Amino acid sequence: MLRLGAQFKLNLNIIISLMLILSVLPKLVTRIGAVEVVTSRNLNKIMCDAGEQSISQRASRLAPPLTQDKHKGQAGRIGVFGGSLEYTGAPYFSSISALKIGADLAYVFSKKEAAPVIKSYSPELIVLPLLDGNIEAIEEWLPRLHVVLIGPGMGRMNSTFTLIEQVIQECRNRKKPLVIDADGLFLISLKPELLKDYPAPLVLTPNVMEFCKLTGEPCDSNSDKLERSKDILKLFGPNALILCKGHDDEILANGKVTKVVGGGSARRCGGQGDLLGGALSTFLHWALLKGEEPAVACFAAATLTRKCNERAFAKYGRSMTTTNMIAEIHSVFDEYFELK
Repeated sequence: MLRLGAQFKLNLNIIISLMLILSVLPKLVTRIGAVEVVTSRNLNKIMCDAGEQSISQRASRLAPPLTQDKHKGQAGRIGVFGGSLEYTGAPYFSSISALKIGADLAYVFSKKEAAPVIKSYSPELIVLPLLDGNIEAIEEWLPRLHVVLIGPGMGRMNSTFTLIEQVIQECRNRKKPLVIDADGLFLISLKPELLKDYPAPLVLTPNVMEFCKLTGEPCDSNSDKLERSKDILKLFGPNALILCKGHDDEILANGKVTKVVGGGSARRCGGQGDLLGGALSTFLHWALLKGEEPAVACFAAATLTRKCNERAFAKYGRSMTTTNMIAEIHSVFDEYFELK
């Protein structure tokens, strides 16, 4: 009887130990071959290897301190190239999100017919109706921009694409960090050589369908994303990485996949990717100020977007829109990012 009691106690201890291990697994940075899986829960509480900060901890510390000696513009001057007759919301979502994250100034370079509409959405935005003109009118603005985001609501007119090709060349000449999304990705899928050996940080943010167009492989391909993106990343050079949006967001860089899981919801309203693009642009500027890798900015932006989605969905359910998500930026930022 005593032996049975001891055996029961031993089994109970084993069960309790296993339950404790399982309870902390969601908070761990888990490496599976070349894949690093990081939960977006408890961003600044995730455990990491001894002597090594996890990407989540590094992301939580990207925000520059707010001090009295700062002047307007130091926290980020973001340029968003997009906005057409049909699509005025996308550049607004990107630019206002960049500001809500903490950038000081957001410039929107749009088509003439879109500019008054975008201006009416917010007085905080600097809206420049220059996407119908020539590169000379845009060149004078480029030196003041820290990061350039190309694509939200840009449209696919040939004349716009021709001008954007020149913008990319000027950004190359000035070694401007680039974020490419939406219609910008469509242009790059047609002319990937535009970004060949890009000399500055370059982040592409495709969804699943855009990723397939970018890599030239069918969406039902069973090969992993890192393998499928190998050739395109090689063409773009060592400064390029891909943040692939999906059920799990995947950061493809330096021969490794970092998966960001947790947060989010089943709601797929339009504009969420535009929020991500604006957030990423600000985080990218901050990462470069700190000497951090662009992948850390990607993790920060993906985490914030997923948590904003989760919180907005909890309040509004099927009625949730991107505007509701943007309203959650402050509370998410305040909880998950260190503000010193």
